[in-house]
Amino acid sequence: MQSTNRDSAWESYQKHIAEDKYYFARSCIRQNFFPAAEGLFLDIMRNNLEKDIYDDERQTTCTGIAYHSGVIPFETTMGVIARQFSLMTEAGYENFVVSCVTSFGLYTETLETWKEFPEKEREIREALKRATGRSFEIPKNLVHASDLIYKFRKEISAQLKYRLVNNKTGQPLNVVDHIGCHYAKIFPKEGIGGAEFPYVLAGLIDEWGGAQVDYPERRHCCGFGFRQYLLKSNRSYSVSNTKKKLDSMKPYHPDLIIANCPGCTFFLDRWQYVISEMEGKIYGDSGYGIPVLTYEELAGLLLGYDPWDIGLQLHQVAVEPLLDKLGIKYNPDNKYKGRNGKILKLPQPSVLKMY
Repeated sequence: MQSTNRDSAWESYQKHIAEDKYYFARSCIRQNFFPAAEGLFLDIMRNNLEKDIYDDERQTTCTGIAYHSGVIPFETTMGVIARQFSLMTEAGYENFVVSCVTSFGLYTETLETWKEFPEKEREIREALKRATGRSFEIPKNLVHASDLIYKFRKEISAQLKYRLVNNKTGQPLNVVDHIGCHYAKIFPKEGIGGAEFPYVLAGLIDEWGGAQVDYPERRHCCGFGFRQYLLKSNRSYSVSNTKKKLDSMKPYHPDLIIANCPGCTFFLDRWQYVISEMEGKIYGDSGYGIPVLTYEELAGLLLGYDPWDIGLQLHQVAVEPLLDKLGIKYNPDNKYKGRNGKILKLPQPSVLKMY
């Protein structure tokens, strides 16, 4: 009976994720921080999983950063999101998949607002019609891109060329999962596992052979917080939050951090460089930091994609120690080659080691 109750409780933390035919909403900051990540996600969905996913060049930002920074009102944001839904409707799709967790939270907030206040939905529909002549259908399924990688984790696992295992020792790699706050904490019921037990990334670790790292600040915010970073005077607050997490995980010797938010990935990666320059402190082994990857970058690596083709050279922390542990072959001469074949300007940190 106890097991049945536990299984029933866990079932309540699950969510419906459509099998196929998705309209894809890109992320503005993701394309700037890690510009190859979304192309990799689309490639995995189309070529490895043979799914129908539509990438629309007409879409715009969701306005999430401006909204959460207090620059524009919610009504403006809802109008922009309504236009995005109209593009989905026009393209003939019903399932909406979002690349950014801030967008995911904002799309969910919009739908919840319209559900509770249908007069607001009518107002936005009328405004969109007057301004653009467009109309829209509500998505039947709204999910985050990491939900899809989680849903098809077993199908991906069957195609893996590498697993989250140290190729020299045969031991599972220690992997930290970091869940974006806007995925799990704003509307917990919309994230797999809710806010307390999010499993959307932990499920990848378990399925692909790694060992989860549990540590005191596992669910602590990365420190982005929009206003904490956008205002230069507040950035010490942002970096202090990240430092709190990194200090907490360091004793557990993680080999890797994976995240499902572009902002979280950026700050957990880049603040390691900043902290090393400020305090001379390094969180990884042998003078290197802890590599930080997105869920699709990790999937791509294990599937055998070239690390430089998927943009891992844009991460501040060197990924080569992780590649060596996984047994992945790579050409170091190609790491900093531009599209024209010329070597780009090399990073020159004074403390954090680079390859």
